[in-house]
This record gives sequence, C-alpha cells and structure tokens, in this order.
Amino acid sequence: MPRTSRPKRNPVTARRGPSLNVVLTAVVVLVAAAVLGGVLVTNRSDESAAATQDTLVPNGAHTLSKVEGDRVTLVEFLDFQCPACATYYANVTKQIEQDYQGRITFVPRNFPLRMHPLAVPAALAAEAAGKQGKYREMYHALYEGYDQWAVEGERIGADTDRATAWFERSAADIGLDLARFRADVRSPETRAAVDRDLADGAKLGVSGTPTFFVDGERFEAGGTVADVGRALRARLDAALAR
Repeated sequence: MPRTSRPKRNPVTARRGPSLNVVLTAVVVLVAAAVLGGVLVTNRSDESAAATQDTLVPNGAHTLSKVEGDRVTLVEFLDFQCPACATYYANVTKQIEQDYQGRITFVPRNFPLRMHPLAVPAALAAEAAGKQGKYREMYHALYEGYDQWAVEGERIGADTDRATAWFERSAADIGLDLARFRADVRSPETRAAVDRDLADGAKLGVSGTPTFFVDGERFEAGGTVADVGRALRARLDAALAR
C-alpha cells in the first residue's frame, strides 16, 4: 500500500514552546511582582525607620537643645549615677550642648542601671522637675553635684535618704514648688516615664550607659573619652553639612 505522506508543518506557524502572548504575559507579571516587591521593601524600610525614630524620640521627650524641622538629632541614654556618664558630661556632652545649641536636637533619655542604687531616684527627680518645666536645670544640677549625692567616699552611694534630701535642696534651688515636686517624684506617672525610657532603650539594644544615637543610628567609637568626643563632634558636623 502506498504510504500517505504527512503534510509539511509551516515553520512560521508551528508552535515551538510557549506562545509569544504567554511569554509577554509572564514578563509583565514578573515585572509587576518586582515593582510591588520593591515598593513593599521600601515601605517596610520607611516604617522601620519611623518606628525607630518614634522609639528614640517619643512625644513629650525632654530636650537640652531643640531645632524645629528635619535636622540633626542626638539621643543619649544615660544613668545619672553612672560614673562614665558623669565623666562624659564633664568632658563631652556639656560642651556639645553649649556649642551645638540651636543647631541640633539633643534628647536625654533615662536608662538607670540596676548596679546603681540611686539611679532610679535621680531619674525620678529629673522627671518630676520636668513636670514644672525645669528638667534641664535638674539634669545639670544632678551632674554638677554628682560627688555630693551619687558617691560615698570612693564607692557608689546607696543612701536613699541622703540623696533624696539633696534632690529636694536642688529642687528648691532651681525654683520648684517643693510640695508638688515631692508628689511628682512619688507619682505612678513619673515612674511610668522612666520605665518607658528603659523599655525603649531595651528595644534599641541599649545595655550600658552612656549610649548615643545620631539621626537614628547608634554611634560607636573607641579610644579615650577625648577621642570619642572628637569622633562624636565629627559625626554631628558631617550630619549638619548634608
């Protein structure tokens, strides 16, 4: 029997793999997915940065220097009874506060360490002074008078009554209503403010004091206190120059 020949396939119309329409559709889907993924990543990054900023500088945070708008922000988590914090105050942050006044926003946050028995009472005293608009004055009083309330001889002090009496004398010296100051020191609201700072610091990985953040980024530098001070100033200057 003669064999029936098969019709020849048109090389143009013959299907070899997915059609052009299918390929184009797949490309469009992949591009859309990539764009959407990029948007989601960007949004998550923006949300994370915003969350970090809110944690660093919550509503009602105290400031030693304040600049309106999107400028440079320095945040310090501190412990008023910490010897290192007192050293940095005397040699670094006190001068930075003066030299950068009106140029940066400087935000002190409480992070009293358990090893310092008078750190919480000191933080409460500062927060109570803040309720009468005198946080900055008490902040400076606590560090300027560090040797009078925070230490006993060569050791870290633990005499709460002695420290409390000193806090109240300082409160009177800076013009606070003493009865209100005493009530505010004991109030749950004041303690909640200190606890909020502690919780925020823990979220940000703070474990010791002083810990600094510049524009949301943790600042770390080695060397002596003077070396760290110079590096911190250089970081602030670079941020201001942007």
